[in-house]
Amino acid sequence: MERGDSYTITVYTLLRDQMYVEAVEILRMELETHAHSRAALSLLGTFQCLGSWILMSRFVGFCYYHMQEFPLAVEMYEQLCRSYPDIQDYHMYLAQALYKSGQYESASRKASQLDGEQYIQRIHLLHAAVYYEQNDLKATRSILEQCIAQEPTTLVFDGAMEFKEGDFEKARMRFHDAIQILGYQPDLAYNMALCFYKQKQFGNAMRQIAEIIEKGAREHPELSVGSKNDTTCDVVSVRNSSILRSSALVEAFNLKAAIEYEMKNAQGARDALLDMPPRSEEELDPVSLHNVGLMNMDVDPNGGLKKLNFLLQNPPFPVETFSNLLILYIKHGFHDLMADVLAENTHLTFQLLSRDLYDFMDATVTLQTSPEDAYRKYDELATKHIDRLRKLTKRIQDARVAQNNDEIKVSLKAYDDVLEEFIPVLMAQVHIYWERGNYTQVEKIFRQTAEFCSEHEAWKLNVAHVFFLQGNKYEQAIQYYEPFVKKNQQNLLQVQAIVLANLCVCYVMNTDNEKAEELLRSLEREEEEESVRDPQKQLFHLCIVNLVIGTLYCSKNNYDFGICRVMKSMEPYHRKLGADTWFYAKRCFLGLALTLAKQMTTIRDSTIDEILEFFDHVDVHGKQIRASTEAEMHQNENSRSHTISFEARMLKRVFLQLRL
Repeated sequence: MERGDSYTITVYTLLRDQMYVEAVEILRMELETHAHSRAALSLLGTFQCLGSWILMSRFVGFCYYHMQEFPLAVEMYEQLCRSYPDIQDYHMYLAQALYKSGQYESASRKASQLDGEQYIQRIHLLHAAVYYEQNDLKATRSILEQCIAQEPTTLVFDGAMEFKEGDFEKARMRFHDAIQILGYQPDLAYNMALCFYKQKQFGNAMRQIAEIIEKGAREHPELSVGSKNDTTCDVVSVRNSSILRSSALVEAFNLKAAIEYEMKNAQGARDALLDMPPRSEEELDPVSLHNVGLMNMDVDPNGGLKKLNFLLQNPPFPVETFSNLLILYIKHGFHDLMADVLAENTHLTFQLLSRDLYDFMDATVTLQTSPEDAYRKYDELATKHIDRLRKLTKRIQDARVAQNNDEIKVSLKAYDDVLEEFIPVLMAQVHIYWERGNYTQVEKIFRQTAEFCSEHEAWKLNVAHVFFLQGNKYEQAIQYYEPFVKKNQQNLLQVQAIVLANLCVCYVMNTDNEKAEELLRSLEREEEEESVRDPQKQLFHLCIVNLVIGTLYCSKNNYDFGICRVMKSMEPYHRKLGADTWFYAKRCFLGLALTLAKQMTTIRDSTIDEILEFFDHVDVHGKQIRASTEAEMHQNENSRSHTISFEARMLKRVFLQLRL
């Protein structure tokens, strides 16, 4: 066999087996030998047009496609077009590569220069794609009308248009029609799932997702679906291969995570992301990185904020990144950082934020300098939302009278959407009075909004909190806290720890100690069972409950019981001791030290002995733990942070002096 035949067979065999790294290496060697080899240029350019390869300095042949370096494909096809100007295919490939690299005007101009009947459909689709990316939907629709109506690519494009215009049912039918012609395609099945998701039909979306995952895992076991968990760090990356892209597994798992997250199942969302084919963090696509950051905020807030900031500084990024970062900064109390991000990205403000969300952010910025002006802005925004809720309530009532089920469904969804926008505004309003300790006014505002919000979980939870903090309405607080606990009676670890803690305090203050003790026993039993199932998992529910109860007794000057409860909350130390738990524990010890120094109270000698022994244990287990919380480190980036061990020794010295 001649060298040329061997060369061709080798290259096409590698292409067939999708071994693009090896194929590119051979082709580049050929190019070095024959600088203007048409075959090598064409094949190499084809890879780049489809997905691109990036050439890394460490080893030749690293896949351009991996990083989707479409500009490299442009360079390749420009060289081909200069060398062989009469071959129209190369000009078509160049136009496609220009489009993929984001050079839309150049792509459109190059496509317009092409001749030949066989290119008409592809040229129309390329022009439509350019207009679509530029959000010129009218021009896109005009071009699509010139395309072959029942051609699968046209159907898919029509579906994308319907999706962008918000008609998710029509979009789904377009994707379904395309599947009927082409057969099952994972990417089209994903598009259908996404339409169901947008329609809040989570069950249908999950069924589509399950089929994508099942087929992908069965047909491509090398993608290692489900091989990763919280404790495995050494799983081999499958990289961003063409097989992974064609399987739509990444998209499916991201959508599954989004559904779990929207259904308030944070652990389910994290599990969905872990089940995704394993890749290193550097290999994650923007959507996956965004979701990993967002859905791990409750366990790694610092890491989540870093990921979203990275995406914002390295476009392209998911359109939700900007608004989510701003909202998370507000949620975690970093108002200055939120204002900085808003000021540094004014070009994104009107492009990616709705008018209502921008007004909310503007009011929050104002809050830092003028709470009165901020409250006025919040109130104006709240009034708009309430007007919309009233109109939607009327629409729902009219639809029920007319027995129009479709209108009822649409109106209920619109009502829920507006309510979700209203709740953060309401909470921002009451927070201004909350910070001033004016709980009576907070309760008044909550009562005024009960007409619309009384079934919303966040509203009910905060009503419980405001009754609790008033100090004389524990019975009312119990009425709101108990449903949260009863709903998860068999899984108390799913209930917020502060709810359990406050409910226990309410029982104690209501002289119903038996209920408090029973709740504590149930919680302790659940934590022990969970520790057996997952020895590495950190559980803080019982710790927080004991901290709150201990703090309560300390505030009532019953330090002998209260401080012992605080110390108990830290056991076992290797699981419970951390910057956040230590922050609240040490406040009780400092309060006790101050009270003892002023000779305003006394405690038993045995309690002092237990305190000194406690500090010794903290000293041993806190040597590698910084004493500053995440919030403190964000607000004081240049401040020095001691270890918990250091602070425990300082406190021990104080109590030794008080003992003398």
